[in-house]
Formats: sequence, C-alpha cells, structure tokens
Amino acid sequence: MKIEHIAVWVKDLERSRAFYEKYFGAVSNEKYINPIKNFESYFLSFENGSRLEIMTKPDLRESSNSYEFQQFGIIHIAFSVENKEKVNELTETLRKDGYTIAGEPRTTGDGYYESVILDPENNIIEIVA
Repeated sequence: MKIEHIAVWVKDLERSRAFYEKYFGAVSNEKYINPIKNFESYFLSFENGSRLEIMTKPDLRESSNSYEFQQFGIIHIAFSVENKEKVNELTETLRKDGYTIAGEPRTTGDGYYESVILDPENNIIEIVA
C-alpha cells in the first residue's frame, strides 16, 4: 500500500503550481474545473510517482497556517533530495528567490539533514537528505 496523493487547499492555484514545478520538479496535469462546485485543481506528479493535488475555490475560510503556532492535522510535506549539498543548494535558491527559510539546514535528532521553508501559501516544506 502507498499514499496515492495528498491534497492542499491554496488561494493562488497558478502560483502554487509554478512553485512546485520550478523548485521540486513537479509535472502538472491540465487544470480541472468544476463550474457547478466553483472548484479548480491540478495534480502535480513527482519523479517517484507521488502526487500532490492543489485545489482552490473562492468560499474557503482562512486558516491560521503558521510555522510558529501549529495546530493538529497535517503539518508539513517533506521532499527528499540526493544529498546534503542539494539541501543547501535548494535552500539558498529559495532564499535568493524571496521565500521564507523557517529552519536552516541542520542534522535533526531523527537523522535527517534538512531545511524548512514556507511555500507561497505558508505551508511548511522540509527539504531532506
């Protein structure tokens, strides 16, 4: 058994799609639009077969999505890269491009070398090796 996909609500569907394509190598399908439900989404596929569904609709409530003040529920997505150097490189690229680095590269207590960044919607993304 494997996780088929994870879905995330976003405000700016196009910006989120571009972010995951540019920095994490996602390949997007064609936009799905359901005019009856006022719903739009993309499935983003990654090299290893995992997928992320990003979805939007105008009547969603704001969440208190915050790195500092977390709440119950899914809290982060981790992307694995080849090695520590790739963690450092991608972290620096994201920093240069103006994204928030919530956690500098380091070795964690559970053995990962990781950095933590926030995506365009302030979702927590770990880059791990």
